[in-house]
Amino acid sequence: MWLPAGRALAQSSTITPVRGEVTEAGKATPLPGAIVRWLLDAADANAPVITAVSDEAGRFKLTRPARAASRLVVQALGYRPDTVVVPSTEAPYLRVALRAGQELGEVTVTERAPSYSSITPANVQVISARDLTKSACCNLAESFETNASVEVTTSDAVSGAKQIQLLGLDGSYSLLTVDNQPALRGLAAPYRLGYLAGPWIESIEIIKGTGSVVNGYEAISGQVNVKLKESDKTDQLLFNMYGNDLGKFDINLNSSVRINPKWSTVLLLHTDYLGNRVDRNNDRLLDLPLATQFNALNKWKYLSGKGLVSEVGLGALRETRQGGQLGFRDTGPEAFLRHYGTTQATTRYTGYAKTSFTWPSRPFQSLGLLLSGTDHRFTSAYSPAYSPAPASGPRTYDGTQQTGQGTLLFQSVLGNTAHVYRAGLSFLYDDYREIFQDGYVYSTETLEERHNREHRNRRELVPGAFAEYTYQNSRNLTVVAGLRTDRHNLYGWQVTPRLNLKYDAAKNTVLRAAAGRGFRVANPIADNAAVLASARQFIIGNSLRPERAWNLGGSATQYFTVLGRPATFVADYYHTEFDNQVVADMYTAPRAIIINNLLPGGRSFARSLQGELQVEPLKGLGVKGAYKYLDVRTTYDGVLLPKPLTPTHRAFLNVAYASAFDKWRGDATVQWYGQRPLSPIQSMHAHGSGQEYVPEVAPRYALLNAQVTRAFKRLVLYAGVENLTDYRQANPIDGAANPFGPNFDAAMVWGPVYGRLTYLGVRYKIE
Repeated sequence: MWLPAGRALAQSSTITPVRGEVTEAGKATPLPGAIVRWLLDAADANAPVITAVSDEAGRFKLTRPARAASRLVVQALGYRPDTVVVPSTEAPYLRVALRAGQELGEVTVTERAPSYSSITPANVQVISARDLTKSACCNLAESFETNASVEVTTSDAVSGAKQIQLLGLDGSYSLLTVDNQPALRGLAAPYRLGYLAGPWIESIEIIKGTGSVVNGYEAISGQVNVKLKESDKTDQLLFNMYGNDLGKFDINLNSSVRINPKWSTVLLLHTDYLGNRVDRNNDRLLDLPLATQFNALNKWKYLSGKGLVSEVGLGALRETRQGGQLGFRDTGPEAFLRHYGTTQATTRYTGYAKTSFTWPSRPFQSLGLLLSGTDHRFTSAYSPAYSPAPASGPRTYDGTQQTGQGTLLFQSVLGNTAHVYRAGLSFLYDDYREIFQDGYVYSTETLEERHNREHRNRRELVPGAFAEYTYQNSRNLTVVAGLRTDRHNLYGWQVTPRLNLKYDAAKNTVLRAAAGRGFRVANPIADNAAVLASARQFIIGNSLRPERAWNLGGSATQYFTVLGRPATFVADYYHTEFDNQVVADMYTAPRAIIINNLLPGGRSFARSLQGELQVEPLKGLGVKGAYKYLDVRTTYDGVLLPKPLTPTHRAFLNVAYASAFDKWRGDATVQWYGQRPLSPIQSMHAHGSGQEYVPEVAPRYALLNAQVTRAFKRLVLYAGVENLTDYRQANPIDGAANPFGPNFDAAMVWGPVYGRLTYLGVRYKIE
């Protein structure tokens, strides 16, 4: 079936491309990977076949042949092919619904869709399921190792936690969504990249800029959307086991069942374990914490066949970590005074329900209800930081976050599918309970002052409304304008405008521009949890305000061919300017982190410039190269200084080769990091308020990762090495010889801690 995007227009002498989207019949859900081609007459049998492949949103663009063909053939694996007639309008927009059919026995993939979408109005890069197998990908943190847009850094040398950076800003400024629902936010942020197992992930979308207002107001630098395995589309069985020379093991089991044409379910299980005490740099402290995690998620999906789709899911996680000196054993509070040690424990429960109804006679119109709830509990203890006063026990930080979210969303068109709008209501409930005790009692403070210092509780109630309008002229212009208004019970009305433009300047040239505003309430301790493993004292302001920022930028994408094979070049620039930021200042006072609002008259901004080239010079050989320039600065004590630990320059190169039928695959990735500013705990900064200061910098270095994969019918074996040259940061922990002294600091990590790592893995699946 097809629906024209607007009224019939007079025939033009210009041959314009045909655009449209492919969906699943009865569900109106996008069908990526569908092949669309012109059906030529017998007289044109020798003419070249013009084809297109639908992207992740099910959309396609197909160039018209020289002769005026009028019929399209649309086919996809597991669906019945269909032939549709293209109307004689100047720029038709088609909607094709394919019905499920018999599965084919074997398929040979000859071309893959580019990772940068040519259709989405926002700057979106897709990490596919195939890309995720280029490295071990035990969890979400390792899923970005072959990607240039997102940096993954180690937050400290004791906990081993990983953080992402997007556009030069910490991961807390990028919205992390799972299946397009906000997730793993707030107190979960310090360790959240380890809470999603790699084999659970179907694909990852990286969206630069503030994105859509539908997902909320918290995205400032961008959005990372993780798509998990779908119960009705994933393999019946996937077993993955991984082990490395540090003694860490990962085991994953995915199992899906199609109960009947309407009901399906998938069970995702994960566990990892590290019980080996690793100290390769001989500083008497563990290079990685002892850790154990159990993680499970069960999803159920219902397809009515008449437009109603419903999905529910329940998840549970339990993780424990123990770090510190080799002799530390967690036997009670007194153990933290004998040896330096840290412990963290997380218990997390999640649940969600998604229901949507699409009008069968109007596939462009739908109504959806999204509900989710989370209970997150975190406890941690650290040997007390240095202080002249005697410590009565360890430094502890415990937190509980209970979250409920709901969104009601309606989508339809204004006249025709060239004008689409989405509108809805949302509600956010966040209940935070945090207790931070540093083990000291100060004689100058009252009991009430001490209680207020140690307890940070808040409850957020945020009802909101939003609307988003999309205009697409079916030729070369797409405009998405959105506005949301939220009433925060603590901070009043918040207005969030956002705009995305896409213009096809030429057949293979796409230009994009984006502007928008973001808003978030900071969690000063959780956002700086890495500093807990140091002798720095936390000095937190009493009247912290929400963080607000504008993000403006754009990109240019050029698709072309090299030696007859597809290639892509992308260049983008983004500027983020904060109206207010909760600044973590480690420059101004030695042995302290001062957390407060941006100084009056001060500035905080991040500038990101990136260029990336993807080519396939030979069949099976893919090459990706990128360069990124970051300028991230904040005003500290009246001086505009670069943000610590953010490299100004970064280069990236990935070379991948796959033999026929993917029997053999080889991948190699080189990441080069330029100098980055440091703020060592023992430095006595030779400057006063407003005086210039030149920070110390870390040296330049490069990392090389490689992996070889051998595939059989159902079995895949892979082996790899990370940090092949065994490069290490000489002293990842300052003052390691005296962890109870004034110069102990594990938060200034800029390079690898444990050096070279080798691993082996096996995947077994039944499709």
